[in-house]
Amino acid sequence: MDKIALAAGALYVIVLLRAGGTFAVGWLAGAGARRSRFAGRISSAKFRRAERAIQRWGAPVVAVSFLTVGFQTAANFLAGSMRMPLPRYLPALFVGGAAWALIYATAGLGVLEVLGRLFAERTALGVSAVAVLLLSVGGVVVYRRRRATLPCGDTAAEEP
Repeated sequence: MDKIALAAGALYVIVLLRAGGTFAVGWLAGAGARRSRFAGRISSAKFRRAERAIQRWGAPVVAVSFLTVGFQTAANFLAGSMRMPLPRYLPALFVGGAAWALIYATAGLGVLEVLGRLFAERTALGVSAVAVLLLSVGGVVVYRRRRATLPCGDTAAEEP
């Protein structure tokens, strides 16, 4: 239990610094954009309406974004660039960051412990499991890249 508490605490500090930093960079980028040649584009009524919606309703999105992979950075940056007020952002950061830290501390340590035991007790099986995992991930990446490069409507079955 001490390992989990230590890992969760460390991960919590990391996520607060990372997500808070992303929010700050977004805030600065938004401020810079408002002073740049894009100021006219981002002062439209449609943009202001979107900004108000994010300022008002963005906190739950920020909190839930920590339970996703790949969306939390965008959510924190957008919250900053759209000037979400800190009294709304900080509670979302604290709650979402805590959930993220606990999930990664418990599940992450569990997976590492299982892998450690597997390699210690059955090295060949552990190496095989990692090889299968890496080949599977590589296969998915290659499949997606090849599929993305095919023009719409082209499939392998249509070739003569």
